[in-house]
Amino acid sequence: MKTIHALLLMCLLTAVEAAAVEAPQPCQPVDENKALGLPDVVELALCGNPQTRQVWASARYQEAQVAIARAAYLPNVSGSASASRTWSDRAGTVSPLDSKSVGLSLSYLLFDFGGRSATLENARQLLAAAVATQDSTVQSLFLSAVQAFYQVQAAEATLASAKEAERSSQESLKAATLRFSVGSGAPADKLQAQTAYSQASYNRIQAEGALRTAQGNLANVLGWDADHAVNLLAASSIELPMDFERNVADLIAQARQRRPDLAAAQAQVNAARANVDVARAADLPTLNFGATATNSRSDVLTAGNAYALSLSLNVPLYSGGAASNRIYAAEAQVESSQAQRDKLQHQIALDVWNAYQNLQSASQSLRSSADLVNSAEQAERVASARYQAGLGSLLDVLVAQSNLASARQQRVQSSYNWNIYRATLAQAMGMLDAGLLGAGTVAQPKEKSLP
Repeated sequence: MKTIHALLLMCLLTAVEAAAVEAPQPCQPVDENKALGLPDVVELALCGNPQTRQVWASARYQEAQVAIARAAYLPNVSGSASASRTWSDRAGTVSPLDSKSVGLSLSYLLFDFGGRSATLENARQLLAAAVATQDSTVQSLFLSAVQAFYQVQAAEATLASAKEAERSSQESLKAATLRFSVGSGAPADKLQAQTAYSQASYNRIQAEGALRTAQGNLANVLGWDADHAVNLLAASSIELPMDFERNVADLIAQARQRRPDLAAAQAQVNAARANVDVARAADLPTLNFGATATNSRSDVLTAGNAYALSLSLNVPLYSGGAASNRIYAAEAQVESSQAQRDKLQHQIALDVWNAYQNLQSASQSLRSSADLVNSAEQAERVASARYQAGLGSLLDVLVAQSNLASARQQRVQSSYNWNIYRATLAQAMGMLDAGLLGAGTVAQPKEKSLP
């Protein structure tokens, strides 16, 4: 199963070792006329959304900072070269004087009471935080893509339901108009049918607008302009989910081990602690070694070489309290980072709790909505048949049609909620990965695929 981190790396690296990847390479050009499934949508979002490039660049920046910190353990070597000409006026004679010199110097910090190691540790922890933040951002984008995908499919299903309700209302209006024209129907029946048809048309127009909005949001998540057309696979039939019972305390414990944002918060704490050591070392002595070699020549002096070795000890004596305040500020930053980490730990528990309860409710609602649609369809057929036979009232038909439209909408919403809460729970636990995608249908619930 591909992890989120691996999926991001495959999306952003220009080449990946073929032996490490069995599946087709991601981030390949996509035929815009192709109907996209959920895996396609997620891959396009991870490859095309600017957020992935941003977090990847941030991680590369921190990687460079680690390399800069390592460079403090190496000597600094510099070269110099100079050439000059001077003129002197003596007894009316102007004579030029040329001189040249070439030098090489080396400096090396021998000892600094742990300042370099603390700086390097700080950079390493910030890199770990950047990588974890990268994973957290990708999981958030992953969830956004899943939500946008199912939102479009839910909007399409809602529109189809609205069109069916409009068609049924139109048939009722035709029947009421016909009965009124032959004198067997009341004017009130025709007016009620007309009102119901107008309401159904209004609902269909609203559903069309909601679909366009959902499609624009999906295009935005994919990194496209909102007016870019997105063609999705048709929603398949919905399978009822299996029972999902877990110990919430165990889920919270797993989430705290897996959540990348908590790992990033802990890395920030470690970086802040290392920064305290950096601040303390800044007020301690440093021992430096230096060496220079110079070759000089001029018109009046004999060419020669000069060499020098030096050993210098720098002892800070007084900085106006700046050093102690830097330590104080660094220690305060540690406390702040620890508080942020602890706050996130509590938030993770709440995220898992809410997502788990929402998934449980959505599973029950999805089962109930299936029964609701079946009974509403039967009631609508009976009411319509009785009205056509002159045994029932138009009001019974309109009420049955309204109930059926409401049941279908609840069915669509229940399906959308189940898929979203399923993904939300996985994201809350830090386990949102390619294994959750399934076949990209409206619902393919299987207990083993749930976290």
